[in-house]
Amino acid sequence: MARAGQLKSSGERLSDRVAVEVLTQAFPQSLVDEVLAETGRVQQRNRLLPARLEVYFVLAMCLFSGQSYEEVARLLTVGLQGARRWRTSWVVPSTAAIWKVRSRLGVAPLRQLFARVCRPVATPDIQGAFYRDWRLTAIDGTTFDLPDTKANVEAFGRPPRSGRGEQDVGYPQLRMVGLVGLVECGTHAVFDAAIGALRTGEQALARAVLVSLRPGMLLVADRGFYGVDLWRTAAATGADLLWRVRKDLVLPVVEQLSDGSYLTEIFDRSDIHHTRRGVPVRAVEYTIAGHEGVYRLITTILDPDKAPAAELAALYAQRWEFESTLDEIKTHLCGSHLVLRSQHPDGAEQELYGFLLVHHAIRRLMHQAARQAERDPDRISFTRSLRVVRRQVTDQAAFSPRSTRPRGQGHPR
Repeated sequence: MARAGQLKSSGERLSDRVAVEVLTQAFPQSLVDEVLAETGRVQQRNRLLPARLEVYFVLAMCLFSGQSYEEVARLLTVGLQGARRWRTSWVVPSTAAIWKVRSRLGVAPLRQLFARVCRPVATPDIQGAFYRDWRLTAIDGTTFDLPDTKANVEAFGRPPRSGRGEQDVGYPQLRMVGLVGLVECGTHAVFDAAIGALRTGEQALARAVLVSLRPGMLLVADRGFYGVDLWRTAAATGADLLWRVRKDLVLPVVEQLSDGSYLTEIFDRSDIHHTRRGVPVRAVEYTIAGHEGVYRLITTILDPDKAPAAELAALYAQRWEFESTLDEIKTHLCGSHLVLRSQHPDGAEQELYGFLLVHHAIRRLMHQAARQAERDPDRISFTRSLRVVRRQVTDQAAFSPRSTRPRGQGHPR
């Protein structure tokens, strides 16, 4: 029996026939090869786990979260023997060998793959994805727990002390923005994300994802993101904004409008006496039955005929689609109370991009199914879709993860 890392006598390896069709539909082999070349991660030697398969392994590792490295490798290859595509035994690489594979691959290919593929997916006929002519999007932030290692603590930090005198409190945490990524509300597709240390503020990370906004989008955000400078940055993209603001923010009434909203101005925090011209916005105030206080929204849509106040007030609830997206990733895909498995910062970012990519692949398939059935994607179960995808990955076997060349030309670098 060959040892892990050795070639079969026939010259063909089981890893050359691994199929992950669900993932390759979203991330084609040719694109993965391009990304590997762009990031300088194409293998130099003939390996049991060649570079292309390394990428798909990380994706499968996130798809089958909670499983060991060896079990993920088995799940990727189990369909081959059942389909009689591989007649001899194959030794699954050890945990140490797979860890070296992940270290060799790094985060750059996954990050680049995310940037190349993850875009809004909703078409105009998809229910709940648009408000009038605007594509609905949301921005928010979250944290992920990491293994308690010195490298992770130094790179990402810990939560603040609890006040009871503990020196080390909680897991190191990695903050992701873009989950503050940007999320397409109608499909839950994450189309941008920024990752940073826990000490990095959400507004600072938000700047990195706002560049993905486009004219024709409407971005919904909670009051934690409000700031005149960030507002200007977001508005400069050509997208329209609908953000909640604090109750104590002074909003002078410049003009009262027929729908109950009013035109006002917002000012830089440093301009206490409003000596400079403010940014014109429209304010919407409303109450919710059973909740105390008044909700205050501001928007770049100044014409009430284009977006009446009552409709904007109802639209703000779309922000919670981001919370549903987080639940899909953190509870169902990652697993409830999961601590990411990566012991080092580079691996943590790689793993997180893997989760985002897998989530996008599943949501892409759900969007296709919703179009065919003429249904709202929200009416399709993410949990059930995840189960179907996991079953399909272990049942399919059809492609070679390494580039094929005529005999005599050798292997790609």
